[in-house]
Amino acid sequence: MPTADRATSRQTSEKRSEETRPPRAWNVVLLDDQDHTYEYVIRMVRELFAMDAARAFRVASAVDGEGRAVCLTTHKEHAELKRDQILAYGKDPLIACCAGSMSAVIEPAECDDADEAP
Repeated sequence: MPTADRATSRQTSEKRSEETRPPRAWNVVLLDDQDHTYEYVIRMVRELFAMDAARAFRVASAVDGEGRAVCLTTHKEHAELKRDQILAYGKDPLIACCAGSMSAVIEPAECDDADEAP
């Protein structure tokens, strides 16, 4: 094969591998505050993330103990949707002074953290 053809073939192959890389993973991170009960957090993550009760309790415990918990690792658009659902979930009816929903952010996931869950 002539040199020019090999170079073109290599460039095409490199371009194809760049195009087929999976999208970057993003974490949906629930942030702690003092205005929401464990019951609220458990109910919310069960509803929004389809978690079982045990996993939802681990998320609530992590938020309370560590100030944050990763609820989901996914592609950016899905992470934004889930963050927005947390922000729109509403106030905790069990706390009279609760002003509204919990806080949440999305952040790029580390390669090693993508498989971890509370």
